[in-house]
Amino acid sequence: MVIMAKKETKKPERERVILTTGKRKTAVARARIKAGLGHVTINDVPLDLWQPEYARLRIREPLILADELAQRVDIKVNVKHGGIASQADAVRQAIVKGMVEFFNDEKLKKLYLDYDRSLLVYDPRRTEPHKPSRSRKGCRKHKQRSKR
Repeated sequence: MVIMAKKETKKPERERVILTTGKRKTAVARARIKAGLGHVTINDVPLDLWQPEYARLRIREPLILADELAQRVDIKVNVKHGGIASQADAVRQAIVKGMVEFFNDEKLKKLYLDYDRSLLVYDPRRTEPHKPSRSRKGCRKHKQRSKR
């Protein structure tokens, strides 16, 4: 009686992918980080073509701080809602959270916290709701009146 041995087929290791989110006001960014060559795309647009320039520079800050570590990962970000500045801040927060988790490096985390705490920590501030009878003018604005 001959017993056939099962052939051991080794499955290829799954690529390590980190998924993170970043938020600012109503903007929500979802980042996907994996090992790569340093490509960054936001809503399928390369970072170098992202407009306006101010937002592009804000998003590039954490990549410049990480230096060579940023060249070892590919980052894809989807961002929606909010305005231009809020979207840029949400994107940078998602990128930083993902890079800290991907590299699991305390020095990198400390570097980001020392540079700008909002890179890793959510900012809960919101605009105050408008009050009745003056909703057009703002939440606390009154007509100026004389005391005498």
